[in-house]
Amino acid sequence: MGNLRGHVVYGTGFSLIGLWHLINHSKRHTLNPNSYTSLAWFPTSRIKLLELYFIMAASTAAIFMGLFFGLRHHQLLDADGSIPSTHLHNLEHSVIALAIFAYAFCAILMETLSPPAKSELINAMGTVAFAVELLVFHLHSADRMGVEGQYHRLLQAVISSTFAATMLMSIGYNKSFLIAYVRSMSLLFQGVWLVNIGFMLWTPSLISKGCFMHWEKGYFVVRCQGEKTLERAKSLVNIQFGLFFVGVNVLAVVIYLVIFKIYSKNDAKDCGEDQDRKDCVRFH
Repeated sequence: MGNLRGHVVYGTGFSLIGLWHLINHSKRHTLNPNSYTSLAWFPTSRIKLLELYFIMAASTAAIFMGLFFGLRHHQLLDADGSIPSTHLHNLEHSVIALAIFAYAFCAILMETLSPPAKSELINAMGTVAFAVELLVFHLHSADRMGVEGQYHRLLQAVISSTFAATMLMSIGYNKSFLIAYVRSMSLLFQGVWLVNIGFMLWTPSLISKGCFMHWEKGYFVVRCQGEKTLERAKSLVNIQFGLFFVGVNVLAVVIYLVIFKIYSKNDAKDCGEDQDRKDCVRFH
């Protein structure tokens, strides 16, 4: 993911899932606010497991991008069988994608076998996936001190909120719309921020004044001329984060209000997980 393409692909995937969850959680809550129960994923009418298939396909693509297409000369290992230090960040990103793939795969198994603790275990696997993502970014082998490090420190704050909300859902707080709302919004924010990182770090015309792209460790790194220039660049990153944070929050509220406006006059009852009741509506 250490390039523009990788960040945009990862970010777009997170953004789509975040938007999908915001819309569906808002719809469920609007249709039946008194007995709302959040879901870890949402089925569709034609292909029930489409969301999980999408996550598995996107994760598989990300793993192959990290292990092969992101490597120079498509070489993962040195001649002696060791892993080159310039490729460590590719492997780290692939581990994140593998954790997300494992979540979707286990969710499909849970849906197929339908054990009593299905919802709890699916959310638990989601918690593990975000824990791996947070750990890998926290211990990232890439630059931690420069502009790139500032972008990724702020990304960790967003991942932390996703991790915390998913963990709360896994231990019995799945009836709280607020928790589900925060989780969906943080997924969307992760995606938006990753796309922003991709453009801001690998588009020369967008790099902060006094900074430049330098080839290091197998990929380009943003370096700045002096401490004052570096501090100015980090301050601009903080300002971007604040603006995106406000913007994503406003977007999430607008989505909820639009969904509320559309479905608030619907007197039908939400099925929850019971899809066989005659007095409820299947809206997924």
